[in-house]
Amino acid sequence: PEKKMSDSRKEIMKLLGDFSTIGLTLAASIFVGVGIGYLLDHKVFNVKTAPWLTLIFLVFGIASGFKNL
Repeated sequence: PEKKMSDSRKEIMKLLGDFSTIGLTLAASIFVGVGIGYLLDHKVFNVKTAPWLTLIFLVFGIASGFKNL
């Protein structure tokens, strides 16, 4: 019985690691997209395009996050 307990614990830990990686990857993709858009809006084009590039790169970040899933 003890061997089965440790096998199920290993499986649970593996699943937990997989699911946390999925969440972190999705969140990181979105934050990188928003960060690039914000940087382009406020640093490169001096707020002339705000908030359009931020929104466009937000969509790109969401799309890349789902593609990575």
